[in-house]
Amino acid sequence: MDNRKAARRFCELFRAVYLNFHERSAPTDYQPSRESLAVLQHLAGTGPLTVTEAAPHFSRSQSAMSEIVNRLEKRELLERIPDERDRRRTLIWLTPLGLSVWKRSSRVLSEDLLARALEKIEPETRTTLLKAMEELVGDAKGGRQ
Repeated sequence: MDNRKAARRFCELFRAVYLNFHERSAPTDYQPSRESLAVLQHLAGTGPLTVTEAAPHFSRSQSAMSEIVNRLEKRELLERIPDERDRRRTLIWLTPLGLSVWKRSSRVLSEDLLARALEKIEPETRTTLLKAMEELVGDAKGGRQ
């Protein structure tokens, strides 16, 4: 099979993997808005920030950013904590629930669904599959400029 046909087949299989194993939320799970999720994601990557520091990252005024933070704080996804280096400053940070919501929202595939499917595959085949995927992803990362 040439590279073009292999790429086409991989795309077909990738779509099937996604459709069969994508993470599904329970109807009762909180679904954050894109804006809320962006705030959670940004904080998870940067660490605690002040509202004033966060506002420019989202192209929002300080008052608009405060409103977003207040909403997330009411949902117990964020908390305000004193800055240990400067007690005059208050930082916003993820609560354990906020971290959990962010992690759940950032998952694409369901580990549980995949684990059940992978347990039906021979261990050697699983190892080969994972090594091939690691090689593919490693080559893609190395090839980006």
